[in-house]
Amino acid sequence: MTTNEPSTEQDLRKTEWKVRTELAAAYRLVALFGWDDLVFTHLSARVPGPDHHFLINPYGLLFHEITASSLVKVDQEGKVVEAAGLGRVNPAGFTIHSAVHMGRDDAGAVMHLHAPDGVAVSAHRDGLLPLSQTAMLCLDHLCYHEYEGVALNMDERDRLIRDLGNRSMMILRNHGVLTAGKDVPETFTYLYFLMKACEIQVKAQSCGPTHLPSEQAIRTTAEQSQQLGMAAKLTWPALIRLLDSKNPGYAV
Repeated sequence: MTTNEPSTEQDLRKTEWKVRTELAAAYRLVALFGWDDLVFTHLSARVPGPDHHFLINPYGLLFHEITASSLVKVDQEGKVVEAAGLGRVNPAGFTIHSAVHMGRDDAGAVMHLHAPDGVAVSAHRDGLLPLSQTAMLCLDHLCYHEYEGVALNMDERDRLIRDLGNRSMMILRNHGVLTAGKDVPETFTYLYFLMKACEIQVKAQSCGPTHLPSEQAIRTTAEQSQQLGMAAKLTWPALIRLLDSKNPGYAV
């Protein structure tokens, strides 16, 4: 256990509940923004402590139904450690998320979507283009992983984590998007920027020929993007206020 982790059982339970509440909120925010895909795709978070467990959605609940207590705790092999209700997890979701949690000690949360605009950009030959300030803020954090089929092959985990490297955003070719961060608020902030960049690109390209900024402008924005994760300190409290006004009840 690192010195930054809670040390007593009571501290661990308190910290885990905070993570559960934040992750349940993130699920409901994904639904609120219209990025969900029925019961498919996943958001996960590392459970504090030495056991290498993480939380993921029960396979069968819609995202707007997720609560802190309904999240399933699993180990690195995908075995259910604790479940209050539905104890099923999606094997494909486990493959992707376990790869990142196992390969990146700094990945406190991982979020993966099949939202249409993200999938559209993942299928575009050129991927994400510097068509907007939002996209340019993402590019230095972004990497790609080629499509290999539904993610049921455990061997793919090594290739996925190799492709991710130390980046916080990934486009899964012909599949969707993924973000990883130190905690739920930071990871959701990365997800918001990446999804917004994809939405803008799809709209811009539907209008006809597009305009690209100068290489200098792209480099400058990349340099300015290095503190992007810190935006969560402002965005997450605002997002919680939005969620509390639209779909409360996640923190139970």
